[in-house]
Amino acid sequence: MRFVDEFRDAEKARGLAAKIASLCEPGRHYKFMEVCGGHTHTIYKHGIEDYLPENIQLVHGPGCPVCVIPMGRVDDAIHIASQPEVLMTSFGDMMRVPGSGGNFFDSNADGTNIRMVYSPLDSLKIARQNPDQHVVFMAIGFETTTPSTAMTLLRARQEGIENFSVFCNHVTIIPAIKAILDSPDLRLDGFIGPGHVSTVIGCRPYEFIAGDYHKPVVVSGFEPLDILQSIYQLLVQLREGRCEVENQYARVVPWQGNTVALKVIAQTMALRPYFEWRGLGFISHSAMRLRDEFAAYDAERIFAMPGVRVADPKACQCGEVLKGVLKPWECKVFGTACTPETPIGTCMVSPEGACAAYYNYGRFTRTRIREASAHERV
Repeated sequence: MRFVDEFRDAEKARGLAAKIASLCEPGRHYKFMEVCGGHTHTIYKHGIEDYLPENIQLVHGPGCPVCVIPMGRVDDAIHIASQPEVLMTSFGDMMRVPGSGGNFFDSNADGTNIRMVYSPLDSLKIARQNPDQHVVFMAIGFETTTPSTAMTLLRARQEGIENFSVFCNHVTIIPAIKAILDSPDLRLDGFIGPGHVSTVIGCRPYEFIAGDYHKPVVVSGFEPLDILQSIYQLLVQLREGRCEVENQYARVVPWQGNTVALKVIAQTMALRPYFEWRGLGFISHSAMRLRDEFAAYDAERIFAMPGVRVADPKACQCGEVLKGVLKPWECKVFGTACTPETPIGTCMVSPEGACAAYYNYGRFTRTRIREASAHERV
């Protein structure tokens, strides 16, 4: 890859669109899930659906780490931050995720000290600079961000920093995909595999999707031509009767993954027996916890937390959106009571959330489609 423009060439996109259309069987409808929220934003920012035939539908998966954090975990984080002499740090997209009593900004207004950081190493730096306070890092993300937390834990232990801990909410993508596949609500023809996660775990973990569930998978990059080529590869597999894992993003994703990153994760963390996902419920072995050797850095062991499960607001249908059952615009509060400025659900908060993508890039397109359909009926 030399220039980004090479992956945004409109003429090449039209050529790929023609090939995609030629592979579609008459009368057959195709439904592909893009697992990663980064793909969702590319699709609606660049109008990828306008290049596809009407019988190809793209649905959104649970690949937004902020979106799947349940409200109870947000409440637990605020509880930790409210303890004396505690300073909490968090990625910026977590700051506006609603808990049962408000978000991190609301909590700061009530007297807590929750700061935005760009990496866990920033949190460690704050701990060095504030030895009289206990600094807690709110760790979230899939395997993409887990290695940076793991490396920070190793650095903290190496330097003997005792006023630092991690509230671990890292989740794993494979159990979530399996939960989607086992759900009776959704029929899928294939997956556009997540690119960022795959830079760490590689492509091999997706082989069960092709082998056990007979669904093709193409790990995709994030540029418009990446996604169109991945859809083309999925259709070629279906036309040829194959179900395999293919790596469209080979310029970045190694088939075996990043062995160094996987090693530091295994050194510092282990799988939890189960973890609650917003909209998906409890999924076994789907999240990470700190190993016993790092108990001194585990905020869940240092602080007593309520650990109360909080039900999502009844008006919010984030769960159905995360499972690909509903499109965001089908939610009753989308774009009215729920907006990026006043979010009810997490899918409207995160830059990777499907609802935010629709609101920022697809809302008016969807309005025009509804208006055109109404006009045709008249």
